Amino acid sequence: MSKEFPITISSWTLGDQCKFEDRVIAAKNAGYEGIGLRAETYVDALNEGLFDKDILAILDKHGMKVTEVEYIVQWAEEHRSYEQKYKEQLCFHMCELFDVKQINCGLMENYSIEYTAQKLRELCQRAGKYIIGVEPMPYSGIPDMKKGWAVVKAADCENAKLIMDTWHWVRANQPVDLSVIEDIPADKIVSIQINDVWERPYATTILRDESMHDRLAPGTGIGCTAAFVKMVKEKGIKPNAIGVEVISDAILAKGLEYAANHTYENTKKVLEEAWPEVLQ
Repeated sequence: MSKEFPITISSWTLGDQCKFEDRVIAAKNAGYEGIGLRAETYVDALNEGLFDKDILAILDKHGMKVTEVEYIVQWAEEHRSYEQKYKEQLCFHMCELFDVKQINCGLMENYSIEYTAQKLRELCQRAGKYIIGVEPMPYSGIPDMKKGWAVVKAADCENAKLIMDTWHWVRANQPVDLSVIEDIPADKIVSIQINDVWERPYATTILRDESMHDRLAPGTGIGCTAAFVKMVKEKGIKPNAIGVEVISDAILAKGLEYAANHTYENTKKVLEEAWPEVLQ
């Protein structure tokens, strides 16, 4: 287990069809130190009839914490829906409730660097003390680290940072090499998410389907995860969380316990190889 960077089972890894306490128990028993929650899975917990105090009591009962909050989207739209505005406020509330420092954010819509930076600046102002972690995704308006850093740099906000995800990194055809992030200060990368990929990607037009249904546990695909983690270590990045985001229909079909155990066991193997200090 990691004393400094909590190893976190991201929300999607356990899907959206389980009860909150079952999610917590599966994560705890597998060895995780934290769970990730999306606004939607938090609302699911409320819909079970739980109140905030009940959710905190369940976490305390099992010695677990929420260490990852997500996911604000469509933040560059001129006219955002009330659903998106409310979801954003919900993420802020979740950070306050669970004492999480950052919110993971994505942007599907493609705009210029200047316009996107202005909208990111506005989001960062609304976020106040919380860090906005921008996650580049190859099928999104911020497809890679190059544009991600250009936007974050232009926004010029202390609380605007980047998230690095193995799957998105590899599928954006970026080499797993420090040269990709040589111009980015280490403290501008707030957290990481790890996983692995199949050797052959889905077609470009349906790449998002692969991302949302067919990822692999760390170290079980083409073997890029260990190199990715070594790169993070060598860069001197200190992630607020090491998220394990393995969105896989096939893995989840084997049950909650299997999904938690399989992803944790393989994450541990990768970290033992690439960043053993994390586990001390």
